[in-house]
Parts: sequence; C-alpha cells; structure tokens
Amino acid sequence: MSKTPAQDGLDPNRWRTLFVVAIAQLMVVLDSSIVNIAIPSAKIDLHISDANQQWVITAYTLAFGSLLLLGGRIGDFMGRKRIFMVGLIGFAGASALGGISSTQGLLFASRALQGVFGALLAPAALAIISVTFSVPKERAKAFGVIGAISGGGAAIGLIMGGTLTEYFSWRWCLGVNVPIALIAFLLALKFVHESKAEGNRKYDIPGVITATAGLFSLTYGFNQAATHGWTDSHTIGFLSAAVVLLVVFVTIESKVANPLMPLRVLAERNRGGSYLGSLVVGAGLFSMFLFLGLYLQVVLGYSPLKSGFAFLPFTAGIITFAGIASQLLPKFGPKPLMVPGLITAGIGLLLLTRITPETAYLTHVLPSMLIMSSGMALVFIPLTSTSLHAVSNHDTGVASAMLNTSQQVGGSLGTALLNTVAATATTTYATAHTNLGKMGQAFAMTHGFTVAFKVSAVLLFTGAVVLFFFINIGKDSLVETEGVIAH
Repeated sequence: MSKTPAQDGLDPNRWRTLFVVAIAQLMVVLDSSIVNIAIPSAKIDLHISDANQQWVITAYTLAFGSLLLLGGRIGDFMGRKRIFMVGLIGFAGASALGGISSTQGLLFASRALQGVFGALLAPAALAIISVTFSVPKERAKAFGVIGAISGGGAAIGLIMGGTLTEYFSWRWCLGVNVPIALIAFLLALKFVHESKAEGNRKYDIPGVITATAGLFSLTYGFNQAATHGWTDSHTIGFLSAAVVLLVVFVTIESKVANPLMPLRVLAERNRGGSYLGSLVVGAGLFSMFLFLGLYLQVVLGYSPLKSGFAFLPFTAGIITFAGIASQLLPKFGPKPLMVPGLITAGIGLLLLTRITPETAYLTHVLPSMLIMSSGMALVFIPLTSTSLHAVSNHDTGVASAMLNTSQQVGGSLGTALLNTVAATATTTYATAHTNLGKMGQAFAMTHGFTVAFKVSAVLLFTGAVVLFFFINIGKDSLVETEGVIAH
C-alpha cells in the first residue's frame, strides 16, 4: 500500500477524506431509494409495461453486482483515487442521461451505466477509508459513519424522491446526482490521496465475461418468462445459457492464478454460508420495495411524497434495531440473532399478504414494516462479521465485496423472478374475475403483489435455514472488524 503523506503515518486530511467519501456514499444510497419512488411516474411517462418495470431496478443492480469484484480490482491496480473520481464523473453522466430519457430503453441503459460506474465507485470508496485510517479505532469510527449514512441516506432518498417527483418531475430523481457527484469530485481532487495495491496486477478477463454474461442470461430468462411463459424457447434458451456460463465461470476460477472470485474465500463454511444467505435475503427483500411502492401509489392512490413518508418506519426500524444488534452481538454471537431475525422478517412479509385495495396503511402495512425492519436489523450487522470470519489480510477486500455482490445479485435476480411471479398472478386473477368491473384491475394487481410477498417470505425463511446450518462460530470467534460494514 502507498504511504500517506504524514511522517507519523496518519493522514492529516483523513477526516476530510471521510467527508468526501461520505458524500459519494450518500449519493449511491440516495439513488436507490429515490428511484423506487419515481417508478410509477416514469412508467406512465415512458409507457413502461408491468413486465418491464423491474428493469428500472434490475438494470442497475445487475450491472453493479456483477462488476463489483472487477471494480475493486481495477481500483487496487490503477489507483483508488483515480477510479473513485472516474466513478463519480461516470455516475453523474449516466444519471443525467437517465434524467433526459425519452424512451424506456434509454432509461434502462442509463440505469445499467450507473451500475457500471457504481461498481467502480463503491469498492474504491471503502478501500480509500481502509488505507487512510490506519488506527483500528478510527477506522471503526469511519466505517460507522458510512454505515449510518447508508441507513439514514435511504430515508432522505425516500423523502427527496417524493418531493422531486411530486413538485418537479421524476426525472429530477436522477438529475439530482449530478451536482452531488461534481461537489465530491472537486473535494476529492484536494483531500483524497492516491493508493494502489502491490503484487499481482493481472485481471481475470474470462471470469468477468462468463460471470457477467451468466448473470445477465439468468435475469433476462426470468424477464422472458414474465412476458412469454416458462416454456417459451427464448426463456429456456437464456436460462440454459446461464447455467452453462456460470458453471464455466466456476471452472475458470478454480484454475486461473488471479481469479476474480477466489474460491478459497467461499470455501470456509461461515463465509460461504454468509454469501449464500445474503444472496437469498437480497432476492426476498429488494422486490418488497418495488411492489409496496407500486401498491401505495397505484392502488391506494398515495402521492409520491406521501409514499416516501410511508416507507420511513422501515428505515427508522432498521436504524433503531441495528444499534440493539451491535450491543447483542458480542454477548450472544451471530446465529442467535440472524436466524430469529430472518424468521421475524419473513413473518412481517407474510402479514403483507393480507392487503387489498380496501385495506388501510395503518392496520395492514405499518405493522408489517416494523416487524420486517426489526428482524432485518438483527441480520445485517452479524452477517458482516460472519462474512469476514478468518479471512486472510490479502482477501479482506474481496470478502467484503463478495457480501455486497451477493446481496446485489440476489436483489436483481429476485426482482426479475418475483416480477414474473406477480405479473403471472395478476393476469391469472384478472382472467378469472372479469365480473369485478372497474375495481377488477386494482384487485388483480394487489393479488399479484401478495403472491410475490409470499414467495419473498419463503426466500427469507430459506435464508434462515441456510444460516442455521452453515454458521457455527460463537461470540468468542467473531472477526475483529467492528464497525466495518460492507455496503
């Protein structure tokens, strides 16, 4: 690692550097929650179908998740400051392109481009903090700030997204990233110092190509199922290609000297179980925001701003119970928190299946949100520790990125799969209940959401089973990374 400029090894600008990285982190977090609120308005404006609406989310998460490991390597080899700044400018440009989109294709493409630059930006930001803060106590505090921004930023994004959509246009939900990125870029020029990794600097290009193509084929196959059915030749073709490509990817990773995803990182049962659990949880949780946002705005008729406020209890619950989880983790260890946490969150999702176009937010949505958020907070904090359990110093970066990658990839695959489930259930219900008249569409759409919530709950329960059998470390053997949160 390159040395920081101060003689004592401590960078005199380190807290200013944290401020710059925090702005970038806030932008990425804001973007994800702002866009959820903007989707119903964008759907109407750009004539996006129910089957294709998930690409507003999936295009971003798929590009981000599948390129995150490569983005980390590029930052390590070419210089973290340089790639951080490239990521900022690229993210701003892609956001501006999304904001002026005249077609759904251009919007999806801009979202994918945001994901590409986000995959450069996020790992570089975390690496800059790791290098800049060499004192463990200060580093824990710095990562704690980033963690708090990730929680609080989502809440700010929901309110800002509602305000921008309601009083200006959904397009500003993307355009707002441009000034934030430019401010961070200008501050980074002065306050962030360059650093690079030493040692092997070769890229695993075949691994990148097969992993990205495999994940895209899997997601696109699910999307084809929504529009053409599971037995359609295109659906079967893409899903088959995905299986072949991902098997080839694993084979490549076991043979190359510089793998994109070192299999040794996955081989330890606690780490491997954490990534698998994170994948399943991401699949179950991401889609909840999409469908609940549509339910609040399209079915219940909430304004974008009111919808943003309606999501706040979830964020507040996460922040509140995250503090409790960090207190309980050293006393009880990870498994006694994570398994009950996922079961609780699954029960919260099942409660959401009771919604209809005639039920109220206070009686049917709010209790589910509070139950889900309390459960998920008990999962997020311990999962970070178990994902880094007994990892070598050389692999800490890739182990952190793997947690983020598995969550994002799970989110993109889950959103594609559950959007297919919801669309199919909606069509089936509408066909069978033609006598409901005007309210028929609202009932059919809500039925589709509730079926998706049931599948989401099953995914969270599956995650609980995975963590129950894989995690075998107690409170005494937790990795010493308190405060280090892989967002």
